[in-house]
Amino acid sequence: MKNITLSVDETVMRAVRLYAAEHGSTVNALVREFLTGIAQREDRARKARQRIIELSERSTARIGSRSWNREELHER
Repeated sequence: MKNITLSVDETVMRAVRLYAAEHGSTVNALVREFLTGIAQREDRARKARQRIIELSERSTARIGSRSWNREELHER
């Protein structure tokens, strides 16, 4: 596990220590959970984007050989 050093305003640090104590946690654990959450969300988003690309490349949905121009697509 990597160690990091952060600079945090004293007022913020007091509030975070109080929050951590009230929730049976530590500041270190809160920061670790927060950073882990960011990494997990980004990983899921990256995988979802990749899956969409894969599905679109494999898609066989076609409507004949018809192509449209911009004006036709935006006609109302």
